Amino acid sequence: MSRPAPLSGLKVIEFTHMVMGPAAGAMFAALGAHVIRVEPLEGDKTRTLLGSGAGYFPMYNRHKQSIALDLKSEEDLALAKRLAANSDILIENFRPGALDKIGLGYEALSAANPRLIYCSAKGFLPGPYEDRTALDEVAQMMGGLAYMTGPPGRPLRAGASVIDVTGGMFGVIGVLAALEERHRTGKGKLIQASLFETTVYLVGQHMAQFAVTGKPANPMPARISAWAIYDVFETKDEPVFIGVVTDALWEKFCKLFGLNELWADESLRKNNARVQQRDRVLPQIRALIAGFTRAEIIQRLEGTGLPFAPIGKPEDMLDDPHLLATGALESVQLGDGKTTRLPTLPIAFDGELVAREASLSEIDADREAILRNYLGS
Repeated sequence: MSRPAPLSGLKVIEFTHMVMGPAAGAMFAALGAHVIRVEPLEGDKTRTLLGSGAGYFPMYNRHKQSIALDLKSEEDLALAKRLAANSDILIENFRPGALDKIGLGYEALSAANPRLIYCSAKGFLPGPYEDRTALDEVAQMMGGLAYMTGPPGRPLRAGASVIDVTGGMFGVIGVLAALEERHRTGKGKLIQASLFETTVYLVGQHMAQFAVTGKPANPMPARISAWAIYDVFETKDEPVFIGVVTDALWEKFCKLFGLNELWADESLRKNNARVQQRDRVLPQIRALIAGFTRAEIIQRLEGTGLPFAPIGKPEDMLDDPHLLATGALESVQLGDGKTTRLPTLPIAFDGELVAREASLSEIDADREAILRNYLGS
């Protein structure tokens, strides 16, 4: 079955490493663009990372072609420039000025290819911090996300590379906007995205909370929730999250679980009143939920409109029935020949996702095809 490929025909070249830049390129590749990943001769370092980095390369380098170049070599550098001259989009996320020094910066490449849209993904946008080295974790710590995630006094990074990926996503948004402008002007543009500013954007709701209330936001584990019942509850076996976020759902929740006395208490009919009496209400709800298994709670809440969630683990998603039914997972052949399923872009076009089978290119495996298709040689 053919899958949506809205960016088919666009040529993208990546001078990237780690996660932020490759994540941006992966989004273009998933949407049907022809993406070339330029690697060093020994291959991208994420191919061999261990531990929490072992999944970087397969997750963010599917549907791409690989060419290995030594950018210190005059011959390979000249080839890189020719490839950029024949590309629509360039993505890079090396330290500030690194590519400018070798003639692969925006000014030099746009002079040769005025239609080029150049996406520069950095730790910081231009300003006092721009020369600092940044990683996802650095940005989370600096920008307030780690503070908001951990308990008071114990900053904790989020459990995925959320800033790398979201920063790459903002880069993609900028490129797509520049593409639309290029339809009118015929000219490309420099797009800059960053980890730090991305983090600050994500905690903007807490900055606004401070502006509205005059009080700093508490870290999420210590926050005063906007709703009285909005928490993880223990059951007889596995925990489950339940949220009661409207007055109508409060009535429904009470009826579902036979909470006649709580429903009869008219001082609890409004959400803010329940929040103010949370210390009185929550212990009763916790005791109630603890008498059920997780499966029993899910069965009772399914289809009611009440928000609920079992506490899933990443490996559980590989066999999630919803993801399998909707085609949100695509088959990927890893470098060692094993096959797994990985998530595709969570976007449907006319009801259809972009998932399609993928394999990971070996280092420099696509050199001949790239030279033929890009340069006619």
